[in-house]
Amino acid sequence: MSLQNMVYEQLRQQMVRRYFFQRSAAGLGGAALASLLNPQLFSGMPALAANPEVSSTVPPDLSSLGALPGLHHAPKAKRVIWLFMADGPSQLDLFDYKPKMVDWFDKDLPESIRNGQRITTMTSGQSRFPIAPSVFKFNQYGQNGTYISELLPHLAGVVDDLTIVKTMYTEAINHDPAITFIQTGSELPGRPSLGAWLSYGIGSPNQDLPAFVVLHSKIAAGAQTQALFSRLWGSGFLPTKHQGVALRSSGDPVLYLSNPKGVSSQSRRTMLDGLAELNQQHLQEMGDPEIAARIAQYEMAFRMQTSVPDLVDLKDESKETLEMYGPEVNEPGTFAYNCLLARRLAERGVRFTQIFLRGWDHHGGLPGQIRQLVKSADQPCAALIKDLKQRGMLDDTLVVWGGEFGRTIYSQGTLTKENYGRDHHPRCFTMWFAGGGMKPGTVYGETDDFSYNIVSENQKMHIHDLNATILHLLGINHERLTYRSQGRDFRLTDVEGNVIREILA
Repeated sequence: MSLQNMVYEQLRQQMVRRYFFQRSAAGLGGAALASLLNPQLFSGMPALAANPEVSSTVPPDLSSLGALPGLHHAPKAKRVIWLFMADGPSQLDLFDYKPKMVDWFDKDLPESIRNGQRITTMTSGQSRFPIAPSVFKFNQYGQNGTYISELLPHLAGVVDDLTIVKTMYTEAINHDPAITFIQTGSELPGRPSLGAWLSYGIGSPNQDLPAFVVLHSKIAAGAQTQALFSRLWGSGFLPTKHQGVALRSSGDPVLYLSNPKGVSSQSRRTMLDGLAELNQQHLQEMGDPEIAARIAQYEMAFRMQTSVPDLVDLKDESKETLEMYGPEVNEPGTFAYNCLLARRLAERGVRFTQIFLRGWDHHGGLPGQIRQLVKSADQPCAALIKDLKQRGMLDDTLVVWGGEFGRTIYSQGTLTKENYGRDHHPRCFTMWFAGGGMKPGTVYGETDDFSYNIVSENQKMHIHDLNATILHLLGINHERLTYRSQGRDFRLTDVEGNVIREILA
């Protein structure tokens, strides 16, 4: 084809597309406006009734407020609170008790155990891989005698409500690909996060708050941390309205939440109405679905002006509840405050709340640093479980705790009996769950004496299995929640993932 013909063909295609969008934009704009005026218009039940393959008598708990016409099966959980321990907490010092390692102090990790596993550049220059047993004592708790570290006395008190999985694994060995993987199902940036998939797929019953909220917790001065990027709670190729909304720990929880001085609520409403009209005109001209998403976001922001101040005002919380979360609960931005805020978000129907707590990157000086960190983390975690339980919410709220990978048995840097550091370890790490259809009082999977390899292949739980299981508990078949982009259907679990049914109630 000649250059002239190529140019002509490109122009012709553009004119065809432009004509199509101009003809269809009015319909798109009308649909967007109608959904704002009547949010239930495009909710799950009408879609179910219109679908000949699904009975119109499907119970309400199988309806969907998102893109899915209905849930694929009855859900056990209605919402998720993910306590994300960014930077990789040491399973060896918290949950994975390895008493035999005391006799291995400062001996090299056998090559038969490492078995050629790649290591990070931080320990690749070491001539030895000296074993560092945990300095912390472990005791048995609960009906099943589960071993828990002395660092976690509050969690030990609720161990019968926990489902502890010791056999998580991932392929990623460095922070950014690992945290991107567990958040989005891909080591490469650009995919939607789990919370965005849920917002897109099943929406939220609360029209005044986002379906997906992110809370960042303050960290201790001098803590070793990695950066967190907004793409970790982003929407990827999904419409942008499904990305997580991060609440700030100081000032307005959301930027520009308050009206500027001299601007009344009515004036702001008038301004937004005018802006919506302009955006509608732009939508009709361009036909870009992102314009409709932006209209919805402006409306959500206006409704949040009323709902968010009420959300963050703790004056209606009892003294007993505040004391249960610990002394830091009244300080915005602390992990304790965020855990209580997560419960309040759950009460209001927010579908997915993710709390980030950084500071677990203990390459050196682990014993001292982890002691400081768990003082802020242990009590609020246990309080959240007890709080949800006493309010009758734990059964349908899934609480998830864990980081992007685990830590090695061998020490990085200086090793003494009281001081050591641990490198990244993707082959096995520990996560725990509570409520939401998980089997309480359960410990799933076992690692070898070095907490280096998983003993049984049948008890491995990959990142894709984790996400498939979470979606299953919410009534979603992970293979059927898809979005077409770049010419193919994408899903959170890519082409893998199995529901781990042994840990389900």
